[in-house]
Amino acid sequence: MVTSVGTPTGGGSGWTFREAVLQSVLPYSQDHGWPKSGGGRHLRRARRSYPDGVGMAVDVDGGEAADEEDDDMMEEMVQLGAERTKNVLILMSDTGGGHRASAEAIRDAFRLEFGDEYRVFVKDVWKEDTGWPLNNMERSYKFLVKHVQLWKVAFHSTSPRWVHCFYLATMAAMYAKKVEAGLMKYKPDIIISVHPLMQHIPLWVLKWQGLDKKVIFVTVITDLNTCHPTWFHTNVTRCYCPSDEVCKRASLEGLEPSQIRVFGLPIRPSFCRAVLSKDELREELEMDPTLPAVLLMGGGEGMGPVKKTAKALGEALFDKELDRPIGQIVVICGRNQVLANTLRAMEWKVPVKVRGFETQMEQWMAACDCIITKAGPGTIAEALIRGLPIILNDFIPGQEVGNVPYVVDNGAGVFSKSPKETASLVARWFGPGAEEMKKMSENALKLAQPEAVFDIVRDIDELARQRGPVARASYSFTSSVSYPDEG
Repeated sequence: MVTSVGTPTGGGSGWTFREAVLQSVLPYSQDHGWPKSGGGRHLRRARRSYPDGVGMAVDVDGGEAADEEDDDMMEEMVQLGAERTKNVLILMSDTGGGHRASAEAIRDAFRLEFGDEYRVFVKDVWKEDTGWPLNNMERSYKFLVKHVQLWKVAFHSTSPRWVHCFYLATMAAMYAKKVEAGLMKYKPDIIISVHPLMQHIPLWVLKWQGLDKKVIFVTVITDLNTCHPTWFHTNVTRCYCPSDEVCKRASLEGLEPSQIRVFGLPIRPSFCRAVLSKDELREELEMDPTLPAVLLMGGGEGMGPVKKTAKALGEALFDKELDRPIGQIVVICGRNQVLANTLRAMEWKVPVKVRGFETQMEQWMAACDCIITKAGPGTIAEALIRGLPIILNDFIPGQEVGNVPYVVDNGAGVFSKSPKETASLVARWFGPGAEEMKKMSENALKLAQPEAVFDIVRDIDELARQRGPVARASYSFTSSVSYPDEG
C-alpha cells in the first residue's frame, strides 16, 4: 500500500511517502515544516462525533450536515450570551511519571478553578492512535533509562534539529491520519502538550485543517532545567517554562517573549494547597513523634542506590555511645516490590517505615525533615513546596542533569552519590548541623512555586476569553491525510 498525503494546493495527485517527508523536513528551518492548508481531489470528507469520554464515531463520505446544524445552533446560543463548555485535550505519554502527573495536575486545576466551564481529557495519542515505534515509547523509555548510557546516547544524538525533524516528519507521514482522528474526535478548543514529542505532528494537523488560528495550542514543559530541543516549537500559542533557565533556552530556540511565561512546574492541587500538621501526621502514619525523619526515595520505579543508602542511614542514625537512635527513616520503594520486601526483611536499629507506591506523598513529605532522592523534576518541585532540604543521589543523563545545579546552586540541597557520605550528612543535620538544614529549608521554600498549576490554567483561560466565541473551531472538516482505498 502506498501512503499519500493530501496535496498542499488544490488539484493534482497526492504526495508520496518520500515527498511528504521531504516537504516536512526541508522547510522546517524556515517555516517549521508547515505545508499550506488546502485540499486535493484525493481528500475525503469525514465527520467526527463528540465522544462520551471514550470511543469515536466516524461517518466517512458525507453525513456532516447534522454537525453543521449543531454548530450553527451553538453559535446562535453563544451570540445570545449562553456559555459553552470548552474542550481541553492534554497530550501526554507515560515515558516517566512526570508527564502524566503534570497532565493530571492541570486537569484538576481546571476543575477547581472553572468547574464545568471546561471539559478536560488526558490522552496518550501515540499509544492509542499510532503504531510502532510511537506506540511503544513507554516500554522503550523504561528499557533505555535502565541502561542509562543508551539513554544518554539517544538523548544527545537526537538533539540536532535536522535529526529530530527528519524523524518526526517520517512519523507524521506514517501516522498523521491516525493522529488527526485521535485529536479531532475530542473537538478541542485548547490543546495542551506536556511531552516534548507532542508539538510537531499535532501542530501540523491543525495547520492542515486550517485550525491553527482557532485552536489554542500550548506547551507545558515538565523539565526543570535541561530540556530536549523538541520541547520548543515557535508555532505554539504559549510555552510555559518552569524556570528562568528554561525560559532563556526557549528564547534561544526562537520563541517570542509574548509566547513565554515562567510559572513553575505544575504540581497537583491536592499537594500544593494541603494544610498539614507534622505532629498530627506522624501520629496518623505511626511514626516516632520525637525523632527527626529522613525520607528516602527512588522515583516511581524505585531506582538508584536506595538499598545501600537505607543500610548506611540505619548505621549513621544510631548513636552507639548512647545506645539509641537519633533519627528515623521512611523509604518509598515505588513499584519495586523486590526492594520493598528486601528492606522489610532486614533488622534495623532505628525506626524504619518501608512503603511501596504512594499516592499521598504530601503526607510523607510533610511528616519528614529532609529528603534523599534522584533528580526527578516532580519530586524536587514537591520537596521545595514542603521546604525539605534535598540530597540528590542520582540522575538520568540528559533531562535530569541540569536539575542538580538547580537545587545546589540555589542553596536548597546538595549532591552526593556516596551512600555513606549521604548518611553522614543526614546524621550531622539531625545533630550539630541543624542550622545548616534549617537554612536549606528556608532556601527551598523561596525556590518553591506552589501556585504554578493555577497560574497556568488561569493564563490559558485568559487566552480562551481573548479568542472569544467567534474563533470557535468548526469540526466538520476535510481530512488532511488520505490513503488509497484498500481492496
